[in-house]
Amino acid sequence: MKIATYNINGIKARLDNLVQWLKEASPDVCCLQEIKCEDMAFPRGPIEDLGYNVAVHGMKGLHGVAILSKSPMDEVLPRLDGNPEDAQSRYMEAVISTAWGAVRVASLYLPNGNPIGTDKFSYKLEWMRRLIHRAKQLLLLEEAFVLAGDYNIIPADIDARFPEAWVSDALFQPESRALYRELVNLGLTDGFRACAPGPGQYSFWDYQAGAFQKNNGIRIDHLLLSPQATDRLQAAGIDRHVRAWERPSDHVPVWIALDR
Repeated sequence: MKIATYNINGIKARLDNLVQWLKEASPDVCCLQEIKCEDMAFPRGPIEDLGYNVAVHGMKGLHGVAILSKSPMDEVLPRLDGNPEDAQSRYMEAVISTAWGAVRVASLYLPNGNPIGTDKFSYKLEWMRRLIHRAKQLLLLEEAFVLAGDYNIIPADIDARFPEAWVSDALFQPESRALYRELVNLGLTDGFRACAPGPGQYSFWDYQAGAFQKNNGIRIDHLLLSPQATDRLQAAGIDRHVRAWERPSDHVPVWIALDR
């Protein structure tokens, strides 16, 4: 069972790229972030034509997440509990029902948090605490689940080509990274790192200064697995070549494969 996460950076602008990648990679589940459109404006047709069910939690021009699944989805839950005043579309969760069992999958787009010292950074930390709370709830269910998305967190020095360039960025702050470690230390596994521990593996390259050509990247798109999902982990990868396509997102798909 192949589960992927992909910050598409605007579904309307990248639809052709998404369809091309879905045909090529054929993931069973794909979690999208930054779709940047309202639910009704999401271009379902070309994706459904490939055999995917589509669940969308969007907002006009900003943020937005979606889950694409070849199998039916149940218990679809938009939004992250804990702050009823939070109107940003950054989280969607669903149970994927398959012939070989159910897997709960969440698509999340964690706040960027810049600039440091503003309400945006406070919101990032508060959102992470809410995510930790949700992960604790899910772990009590003792089921296979995957928290997949753009975490906007560089977990360690190995996850940046030049970590010193990020010391003043919200993605690399001690507070952000500490909360990420707290999340992982609940008993979750970074699916990609479990399969590929070496350096030089990134999921994001800025559009500026030839970052992709120089491999000046960072790894901020993660799939965190519950123990029950980790037991089924077979492989993981980053589809780096997608960044070289015409009009790409600044992110590329990251995926894991679970034993069926």
